[in-house]
Amino acid sequence: MDLVNLWVVRHGETEPNAEKRYVGSIDPGLNQRGREQALALAKHLPDNLDAMVVSPLRRAQETAVILNRTLNLPSSTLDAFRERSVGVFEGLTQADASERYPQLWSQNITRCWAVGPTDGESVRDVVQRVREGLLELQKRYPSKHVLLVAHGFVAKTIRALAKADFSDFYDWQLGNGQMLLLENVDVELRDAFGQKRPEGWDPSDLVLER
Repeated sequence: MDLVNLWVVRHGETEPNAEKRYVGSIDPGLNQRGREQALALAKHLPDNLDAMVVSPLRRAQETAVILNRTLNLPSSTLDAFRERSVGVFEGLTQADASERYPQLWSQNITRCWAVGPTDGESVRDVVQRVREGLLELQKRYPSKHVLLVAHGFVAKTIRALAKADFSDFYDWQLGNGQMLLLENVDVELRDAFGQKRPEGWDPSDLVLER
């Protein structure tokens, strides 16, 4: 099987990032520091990239534009790689969320596998969506080197799926304007959860309609 090699980039900083707010599906642009992060990252990108894939959200699109000024890569947008929606928590700090929604907060709801904050996505929802996106990349770009500009929760999901290991899922983070290389990504044939399975998962969660 011809597999894809991924350079996963998290978008540059936004004001809600700087204020440590849940950003999710709200759509701020980059702040000045975020633009500077993207410019700095552009100097360290490899010269053998074949294509760029971008989340539809503004902060990822703006980062991609900056990165592509010198790369001139063919670019496409895939909704599968948009950031996780955390519903009623979006735009709030953790302190705000715990004060306004104490019952949800007491459940550690953003880390529950099968349920999420009101009007938001569960972890399972995001894992399924991102896995669909990775399968699409394998189909579109076999043996290619792809730059994927996306988000923090999406990056940790891609990494866990690519490595078949969720053991440090909630601890590992990709910072704004940082990049992760994942070679020969294959999420189709093997157990996506490896030896460490999230609490509450079910094998049917990863059955995809093909």
